[in-house]
Amino acid sequence: MAPRKQREIFDATLRLVAEKGYDGLTVEGVAERSGVNKTTIYRWWPSKAALLGAALVESDVLGFDPPDTGSLRGDLVALVEGVRRLLSEPPGSDIAVAALAAAVRHPELDARRFFTDRFARERVIFERAIARGELAARADPMLIVDLLAGAVWMRVVFRGLPPGDGFAEAAVAALLDGVAAHDGRHR
Repeated sequence: MAPRKQREIFDATLRLVAEKGYDGLTVEGVAERSGVNKTTIYRWWPSKAALLGAALVESDVLGFDPPDTGSLRGDLVALVEGVRRLLSEPPGSDIAVAALAAAVRHPELDARRFFTDRFARERVIFERAIARGELAARADPMLIVDLLAGAVWMRVVFRGLPPGDGFAEAAVAALLDGVAAHDGRHR
């Protein structure tokens, strides 16, 4: 399939899920909006779940390039900012929230592929930090990403609050520097 047609199919898929939710997403609707015959779509993706799963990973709308600021702290702040933008700025926010929320109710929509792909791209941040001596080799990169991205999800999606100025820096500082008061007695 031509890359342009594939982009049109993925774009139509993501916009429809944002507008109508997963239950309102149909291959027929994608075919109509993208101008591609539904039999062609079914030839490449056997179900709407497979189509949406591919669109989440391959679409430019949710595209992701890992930051490279030269420091772990800078990279993590940029990563948190990227998640904040994804979850709070349309059209990405509408798509991400609708599609990933649907994954909770519909196991056939394997959102793990999206998160696996994204984490594979994020891993380089931690490899560079270890090489620079900024991060212990025993650190768990997935836990770090989950803590930071989870903070954004909680604030933006579940609490419905805008992350204020400095949110990314504060979240990263809480993780890297800790939040407990240190008086020298408890080490």
